[in-house]
Amino acid sequence: MTDLATSTPIETDPMTMPLEDMDVSNIELWRTNSFWPYFERLRRDAPVHYCKESMFGPYWSITRFNDIMAVDTNHQVFSSESGLGGITILDQDADLPLPMFIAMDPPKHDVQRKTVSPIVSPMNLSVMEPLIRERAARILDELPVGETFDWVDRVSIELTTQMLATLFDYPFERRRELTHWSDVATTIPGPGELVETREEKRAELMECLASFTDLWNERVNAPPQGDLISMLAHGEATRDMSPEEYLGNIVLLIVGGNDTTRNSMSGSVVALNAFPDEYAKLRANPGLIPNMVSETIRWQTPLAHMRRTAMQDVEIGGKTIRKGDKVIMWYVSGNRDDTVIENPNSYIIDRERARQHLSFGFGIHRCVGNRLAEMQLRVIWEEILKRFPVIEVVEEPVYVPSPFVKGYQRLMVRIPERNVSA
Repeated sequence: MTDLATSTPIETDPMTMPLEDMDVSNIELWRTNSFWPYFERLRRDAPVHYCKESMFGPYWSITRFNDIMAVDTNHQVFSSESGLGGITILDQDADLPLPMFIAMDPPKHDVQRKTVSPIVSPMNLSVMEPLIRERAARILDELPVGETFDWVDRVSIELTTQMLATLFDYPFERRRELTHWSDVATTIPGPGELVETREEKRAELMECLASFTDLWNERVNAPPQGDLISMLAHGEATRDMSPEEYLGNIVLLIVGGNDTTRNSMSGSVVALNAFPDEYAKLRANPGLIPNMVSETIRWQTPLAHMRRTAMQDVEIGGKTIRKGDKVIMWYVSGNRDDTVIENPNSYIIDRERARQHLSFGFGIHRCVGNRLAEMQLRVIWEEILKRFPVIEVVEEPVYVPSPFVKGYQRLMVRIPERNVSA
C-alpha cells in the first residue's frame, strides 16, 4: 500500500447495517465527524468487534471503557513494539521503521521514558508556567477584535509550537517546522493530503532527522542541559540510539507535545460554543477552569485510538483474539461509554471526577506530558477570560481526516469585543 485508498462516503444507517460490514477506520467518517453513531452501535451490540477488511487491513475494535483499560494495562499480552506494527492502526512503514519508547515494551521502554520525564517534573512545570502565561498573553493581545480568523493557526498552533521549541531548545524562528513535521508524521498519505505518498512522507521525515542530527551533534559535545535533545544525547539509555530510533523518539515527542494540546485547545472553543450554558457558567466562575480542562480532554479525546498487537491468543468480551492480531483501543469511544461516564455526550465543566477519562492512556504508556498539556490549557483559559467575554465559532470546523489524530485543521472564530477592563 503506497498511499491512501480513496475513501467513499458511507450512506448506510450504522444502527441497522450488518455488523460485519462496519469499519470505523474509514477516513470519510473522520473527515466529516460522523463516526459517533458507529461507535454507539459497537458499544451496544459488538463491544469487541472484528473488521476483516479495511484500508489498514483487518483489526479488532475495543470500544468500551473497561475493556480498553484491560488492554491498556496488560502490556505483557498486548504489545506496543514498533517491529510488530507500532501504536497506530496504520502499520509502521517497513522501509522506515521508527522505534520510539511509546512503541516499545519493557525494559527498554522504561529506561528511555525515564530519560526524558524530568522535563515535565512538577518543579520544571512551575518554572515553565510564567513563560507559558507570558506567551499566551502576547498571542491573545495580538488577536483581532470584530474580525474572523483561524483559531487553530493563530492560537492553538502558535502557543503549542512555542512550547515545543522551548522543550527542544529548537531555533525559535524555525518553530513552525516542528508543527509541519508533526502533521507529516501523523498524515495518512493520499491524494490531496499534506503528503501524497509514503515516499514523500519518508523524504520529509529525513529532513526532520537531518535538522535534529545537527542539534544532537551540538548538544552531545556540550555539557548536559535541561532540553530534550541534550537529555537524549547524554542519557545512558539513549545516547547510543540509531538514527531511526532518534528520529522515532523526536517524532513521538513532537506529536505528543503538539497534536494533543493543540487539538484540545481548539476543542475547548468548539465545546463551549456547542454548550453555551457551560460557557456562561465558566465566565461566572473562572475557578472551574482546571475541571473544565479535564472535561475538555475527555470530550475532545485528541488521539482517537492506540493500537496494540496480541502476543498470544486471548479472550475479551467472549471473543478470541489471535496471536498477531491488530487490536485498536478506541479512546474516543470509551470516553463516551455511558455505563461508566454519566451523560457522556454532554460537555459539563463542573463534572464530578472529570479526570476519569481515557485520553492520556493507562498503564506504562500513560502520556508522560499530561500535566504539561493540562497546564497549557489552564493558562490559556485563565488569560482568555481576563480579555474576552466570548469567542464565537462562525463556521463548521475543518476536521483532520484521520482515525488517529482527532482534531481540527481550521476553526474560524470571531471575538466580538474585549472586556472593559482588558
